[in-house]
Amino acid sequence: MNGLESHYGTDASLDEATVIEISNWLQTNAGGHKAARAEPPEDRITRSRWFIHEHDDIRNEVWLRPSIKSAANCAACHTRAEQGDFDEDFVRIPK
Repeated sequence: MNGLESHYGTDASLDEATVIEISNWLQTNAGGHKAARAEPPEDRITRSRWFIHEHDDIRNEVWLRPSIKSAANCAACHTRAEQGDFDEDFVRIPK
């Protein structure tokens, strides 16, 4: 929640009440797995240990398909990404 003014290159600043509410929720519901506790790299979530762990079964050439283009294009495979739903049951990797 620190540094939202420069969140992956975008200003994601929030009002103080919202920051407190979200911070409290994150603290209460944070993952306990070692990868969930690791600090992500500053520049890309796709370089975080968590992301790499979750996508370790995806071959590099899959990311380069014209229908996907890069690991940052979540909506290419996560059919409910726009709703914030990244459940594996709704992943469809395009050809």
